[in-house]
Amino acid sequence: MKVWLKFLAGAVLGVILARFLPMGNPGIADLLSGLETLAIRIGRWIVIPLLVFSLTMSLYELREEGRFIALMGRSILLLVGVDLFVIAIGIVVTMIFPMERIPIIIQEQSPYAVPDTIRDVAVQFPHNMFAILVGDATFLLPVCIFSFFLGIGLSIERTNAKAVITLIDSLSRIFYAIAGLFSEIVGILIIIFAASWTFRFYTVTQLTIFRNLMLSLAILGGILGLVVFPLCLYLTRSRVHPWKVLYGTFACALAGFFSGDINMTLPVMFRHSKESLGIRRCSNTVTLTLFAMFGRAGSALVAMMAFMVIVKSYSSLELPQTQLLAIALRTILVSFSLALHPGDGAYVALTSLCQQYGRGYEGTYLVMKPMAFYLVAVGTCLDILIAVFASYAIAKKSALQENRKISQFI
Repeated sequence: MKVWLKFLAGAVLGVILARFLPMGNPGIADLLSGLETLAIRIGRWIVIPLLVFSLTMSLYELREEGRFIALMGRSILLLVGVDLFVIAIGIVVTMIFPMERIPIIIQEQSPYAVPDTIRDVAVQFPHNMFAILVGDATFLLPVCIFSFFLGIGLSIERTNAKAVITLIDSLSRIFYAIAGLFSEIVGILIIIFAASWTFRFYTVTQLTIFRNLMLSLAILGGILGLVVFPLCLYLTRSRVHPWKVLYGTFACALAGFFSGDINMTLPVMFRHSKESLGIRRCSNTVTLTLFAMFGRAGSALVAMMAFMVIVKSYSSLELPQTQLLAIALRTILVSFSLALHPGDGAYVALTSLCQQYGRGYEGTYLVMKPMAFYLVAVGTCLDILIAVFASYAIAKKSALQENRKISQFI
């Protein structure tokens, strides 16, 4: 059975299971939340060992082939370009199709911890380099830096490091095989994710004030994922069938949507990009990791849309174009700072936008707390689609992709 069919079957079972649960029961909500946390921890088990050895070998191979600088240059340019493009779409949509206001909710809630990026990043860099290898797979930048220097070191001392290179290459392939088993396990874990998601979705839809925003995000996300992104790929690369790429990405997007955790989905993305889309390891490991950390345009777009609704709900005045431009620039900057938040990127981005905007809006992100899971789901799904489409385009341009028939997709 195809992996996407297993994921879809798991999602359907989770949705059906949730419908038999007593909706609105706090005990059931706590149980599902605990199971979801456990499932995400299980899903992240393989991320760091897979990333360390695969990224090391990828960097080594790219340097040996003289492609490292070109690949990184294309990746960074595309990452920035996609961010600008997606946020511009969000601004245009909010100007042409104004969102409905939502009533202000006044209730006691524990404030969400406002991110302190510098402090959080500093904590993630231990005094001992090897301590990075026993992290919790939340912030992957230290792991990437470790792999970068290890790969560079192997390239410099390749004559004396042949045994180490062989060992790391073998470990990379072994952990890739283990990651394949974990991607099968995700088909079971997605039952928990879908049940928890459906339980919260039913609860939130009882609050009719959020329905317009939820529908708008669903429509915009569908248009971007099913039309705009494939069309952009088709226009930039001739003789490419973009909807075939979309089909090869479906399982990753489904897992990301219900789990809301992009790091947990990374092994699934590695496997599908290699075995279904034919992207070589030395390319997909680098590009997918880069976009998973810093290319969070989807989450930033969702956060910006929610923020515009909040601003409109608190004020009857129309925002001048200068303020819209300032919000767009803040959103782009925020999208690059979500690497520390793989499981709640859209809501953290919304928190940052409210805090940076000021003018009494610092705590207004709490209005969106009941539907935070939905913002995260849509944002993560778009992030994954962007990452895979960008990775495919970069690999195609760099001649690091082999054509695969649909019948060969996993």
